Amino acid sequence: MEMLSLSFYFVIAVCIIAVIFVAMTFKIVPQQNAWVVERLGKYDRTLTPGLKFVVPFIERVAYRHSLKEIPLDVPSQVCITRDNTQLQVDGILYFQVTDPYNASYGSSNYIVAITQLAQTTLRSVIGKLELDRTFEERDVINHSVVSAIDESALTWGVKVLRYEIKDLTPPQVILHAMQAQITAEREKRALIAASEGRQQEQVNIANGQRAAFIAKSEGEKQAAINQAQGEAQAILAVAEATATAIERIATAIQHPGGEQAVQLKVAERAVDAYSKLAQENNTLIVPNSVSEISGLIGSAMAIINAQKKAS
Repeated sequence: MEMLSLSFYFVIAVCIIAVIFVAMTFKIVPQQNAWVVERLGKYDRTLTPGLKFVVPFIERVAYRHSLKEIPLDVPSQVCITRDNTQLQVDGILYFQVTDPYNASYGSSNYIVAITQLAQTTLRSVIGKLELDRTFEERDVINHSVVSAIDESALTWGVKVLRYEIKDLTPPQVILHAMQAQITAEREKRALIAASEGRQQEQVNIANGQRAAFIAKSEGEKQAAINQAQGEAQAILAVAEATATAIERIATAIQHPGGEQAVQLKVAERAVDAYSKLAQENNTLIVPNSVSEISGLIGSAMAIINAQKKAS
């Protein structure tokens, strides 16, 4: 029984040693990872993703690096601008390990080194700018920080991809002053917009009155033209009618009995004229003799005969 117990424990010990040996020998490297292997304390090789072999007790995995893009929060710090204003700046840095060997042996802690370099570079860049420009030129600040860090980070096997400023916070006094300035600028723009609106309103009213006056004058002008044309046409029509009547009378006189008809018509007109004068003046006017009427008729006929001869 004692021999069986010893054999059982021995088998268990051998199994445990075998498991440990296998665990130390076979390494599975995940995707987007790189492991640095040292042999007897000296760099030997870099393991790429997949199943790899390591000699136990002689070789060991000294460093494990992720080749993915890594975000690094840069601690908030106080920076002083060119016009001596304090700014609380908070940012985030994105980097990636590109050389596992330099990342292992180029720096004792490349994350701390990148963080410190980002802070010092940021203070230097902001120190060259005035307060107002720091809010307007974030892209310039980000690019400057990345360029400065990336140049130094090459020896650490790290590639700095980008830097982003998360927040820029000036002191409360500066914030109140900036708010007051913004309010004043908005009020100024509102007053300018209102004055421009009133100016445009006056211009529109003046243009409307001018257009109305022009339209009215054009209408009056056209009305006067139409009236003049109408009067001219009326005069022309009356003249044409009178000429036609005269021609017809002259033609009628040339027919037999025409002169007697004219004499009768003239006599009737004379009698009517005397009647109207008597009615208007309330006085009856009677000619001295019948010869006056015949004389009047004779004069009219003499004029008609003269016209006939002239024609």
